[in-house]
Amino acid sequence: MSNKNSILSELSKSALDNHAMPDIDVVANNDDLVGQFSASLKTVAGTLHSEGGLVLLQQAVDDLITQNMQVISLMEGIKGNRQVPATAHDLADIDYAVIPGDLGVAENGAIWVNQPSHRVTPFICENLILAISKDNIVANMHQAVKQVSLQQGELGLFISGPSKTADIEQALVVGAHGACSLNVYLY
Repeated sequence: MSNKNSILSELSKSALDNHAMPDIDVVANNDDLVGQFSASLKTVAGTLHSEGGLVLLQQAVDDLITQNMQVISLMEGIKGNRQVPATAHDLADIDYAVIPGDLGVAENGAIWVNQPSHRVTPFICENLILAISKDNIVANMHQAVKQVSLQQGELGLFISGPSKTADIEQALVVGAHGACSLNVYLY
């Protein structure tokens, strides 16, 4: 028996029995979910646009395009000036990425994104725009995790604000290793 198999065999002998997960009953604050979501998003350096919906979003994208920005849109009904490329490497010069969000969480401003195409898109773009339905905001993560699901091979993640780090001299740096800004449009 190899060392690896010997170690794994010994570990399997000492494994604990499976135990059911505890029931966690958290009372959700369902008052003014959009207001809570807006406040939480602001604390994580994101900006919420709660009026104007997809019309305002398309106007914002059109304004960016007139400023010669490279905008890719994965949101149905929103037209950017770049198509989804064949390889993720061709996303390196994207200024703005518009991506649909599936679910927003009021308690922390996080947005669930189920990404069907290049999974690097929300991280490689300079600025990120997420669009989410007002009806898809829940109070807390306990409710959110019950509503999200992934098929095998899909990428899904919660995005909460733009990229940031505070590990250098305890100073917050936004956009250190990903998107420099996050704008969220409600429709």
